[in-house]
Amino acid sequence: MSDKEQEVKKEEAQKEETQKKPSKKQVELEAAKKQLEELNAKLKGEHDDYLRLMAEFQTFRSRTAEEKLALKATAASDTIKGLLPVLDDCERAMKMLEASSDAAAKEGTSLIYNKLRDYLKSCGLEEIEAVGKPFDTDFHEAVTQFPAPTPEQKNMVIDVVQTGYTLGGRVLRYAKVIVGA
Repeated sequence: MSDKEQEVKKEEAQKEETQKKPSKKQVELEAAKKQLEELNAKLKGEHDDYLRLMAEFQTFRSRTAEEKLALKATAASDTIKGLLPVLDDCERAMKMLEASSDAAAKEGTSLIYNKLRDYLKSCGLEEIEAVGKPFDTDFHEAVTQFPAPTPEQKNMVIDVVQTGYTLGGRVLRYAKVIVGA
């Protein structure tokens, strides 16, 4: 073999060797790609964590808003429940004053009663209608049973002993009634 052939073989061997060996730039490129993939995976994980945290926070905010409303409603219902005996007393006073000839007392008591009743209605208080309605344990409390004057009044409310009230659809005080038997 001649020197030229040996040189050509050496050059070919070197080319094959360099092709087998990745160049420095290729190594750096592969390392950069690997680092980019790792960072993308880390970013995706952080983004998922962020979304979960935001969802948790939104749930927390909704729950605390509901709890505040429930607390407000409970406080209002307790206050209104405490005013119901005053409303009952005003109604009794109005009935007692019907027979009286004192116009000033009637007018004053009527004014107080109407203001109190209107304020409580504006807060959501509603009277439970009972007389002539079928007895319903969801709204009525039977105090006694009375023989029904007619068959149609059987299991119907004949009279109301104490008025019942609802607040926001919930029973605040059951109506105490007399039921036809």
